[in-house]
Amino acid sequence: MKLKSLMMAAMAAAVVLPASAIAETKVGMITTLSGGGAGLGIDVRDGFLLAIKQSGRDDIEVIVEDDQRKPDVAVQLADKMVQAEQVDVLTGIIWSNLAMAVVPSVTAQGKFYLSPNAGPSALAGAGCHPNYFNVAWQNDNLHEAAGAYANSAGYSKSFILAPNYPAGQDALTGYKRFFEGELAGEIYTTLGQTDYAAEIAQIRASDADSVFFFLPGGMGIAFLKQYRDSGIDIPVVGPAFSFDQGILQAVGDAALGVVNTSQWSKDIDNPTNAAFVESFQAEYGRLPSLYASQGFDTANLLISALEKADVSNADAFRDALRAADFDSTRGDFEFGPNHHPIQTIYAREVIKEGDVYTNKLIGPALENHADAYAGDCQM
Repeated sequence: MKLKSLMMAAMAAAVVLPASAIAETKVGMITTLSGGGAGLGIDVRDGFLLAIKQSGRDDIEVIVEDDQRKPDVAVQLADKMVQAEQVDVLTGIIWSNLAMAVVPSVTAQGKFYLSPNAGPSALAGAGCHPNYFNVAWQNDNLHEAAGAYANSAGYSKSFILAPNYPAGQDALTGYKRFFEGELAGEIYTTLGQTDYAAEIAQIRASDADSVFFFLPGGMGIAFLKQYRDSGIDIPVVGPAFSFDQGILQAVGDAALGVVNTSQWSKDIDNPTNAAFVESFQAEYGRLPSLYASQGFDTANLLISALEKADVSNADAFRDALRAADFDSTRGDFEFGPNHHPIQTIYAREVIKEGDVYTNKLIGPALENHADAYAGDCQM
């Protein structure tokens, strides 16, 4: 059976893959499959399940549930998975406010959590845990790289904005940590906001020479279209989240030429990435996104650990996860002491290939970059 047919059925009810009689390892995936952020969760899910399928293993059971981007729903699902489903590993959460509601609880109950996306600073520093591994990034990282790129581009006065939730706060903190210029303005918007007329008016009235924003999912689509329609001619810089593959088609020409930062791109030159891009397109009929690559890498990390240790032996399994002995789509991959990646983050430019909007690599923005919170982690 094709994975895509399973995926279409996974919007409200659990999906189990593969359907083995007795699974030695149960994985609970709580992710966003409906509402404004559904594209992100669908891509994480699809990348993860593709890796499981390609592994050929029939001893891994994956239970997928939709958190609806609601913290209370995510907590209820986590409780059900831990207590009723008795999963060994949890994964899938996109949004940092949901991660903060779920991760400390499940790790305190002895379960492993592998994050394919959300990386709030609170879980990278003092709130780190031996059973928590982030396979994507710490929230600040891509924004730090955007600040570094802005310096190299000669920008000296940035207007910055992001939603007022943990990832948005980390975003502006990260940009400011590396940006050497002044701020022309700083705004926290409402999570889920779609009308940015007031913010764009403030940008127009400022003396900014650049705009940095973090508005994931539908928020970024709305902002970019309204920004283009406003006629303001101030360059935009952002993290990949608002310029990733699934979002670009909705944004269209408004994104062309924008430089964004990411630890992954479809044109990173390594055999694993080339094979991933080709196989994802063949399976799902679309180009993979950053989120899909993170789901794929998360599953392959899990598989690599299971090849060395049984999940019931927590110490051995933790050591196997920490070794990160798998081929990542982004190339070199290793964990820092707080179980967050040390990796190169690239600058990319939005282009159009035929009828498809996509990104091309410009070059590294930060090389072998670790997060700023590892020193606060006492593991």
